[in-house]
Amino acid sequence: MRCLGLDLGDKRIGIAISDELGITAQGLQTLERRNLKTDMAALQALVDAHGVTEIVVGMPRNMDGSYGERAAITERFIEVLETACQRPCIPWDERLTSRQADRVLRSVQQHRRQPKSVRDRIAAQLILQSYMDYQRIRADRARALEPGEDL
Repeated sequence: MRCLGLDLGDKRIGIAISDELGITAQGLQTLERRNLKTDMAALQALVDAHGVTEIVVGMPRNMDGSYGERAAITERFIEVLETACQRPCIPWDERLTSRQADRVLRSVQQHRRQPKSVRDRIAAQLILQSYMDYQRIRADRARALEPGEDL
């Protein structure tokens, strides 16, 4: 099972991919946005080339958890993406991922020298890793609650 993670922006889409076991996320590339048709073709090519089974898309939320105008744009993008790629697209809370990506770059003293495209790719990686960690914890809890197992 391979997942693709997306950090959707107006100018760029940060892209990350999981390993085949769905344990770790790695930054893959940053797509410079052109138009919706071109963007969909590029994403579909990545999905096909990497055998992606699902796509996790960062969903912008306000700090109070509510959704704003940017979330509506993202929801429309997800609808088009699901149709184009024929894969499930999962919206995932992306609050503060760009700030986290900035912190990662600062921690390795690369912040000033790296273009914004690197930050977008790291943000996609953080979104995807968060999703995969959640899924793993959820599966572990479900297994722990299964009846009939000896401790």
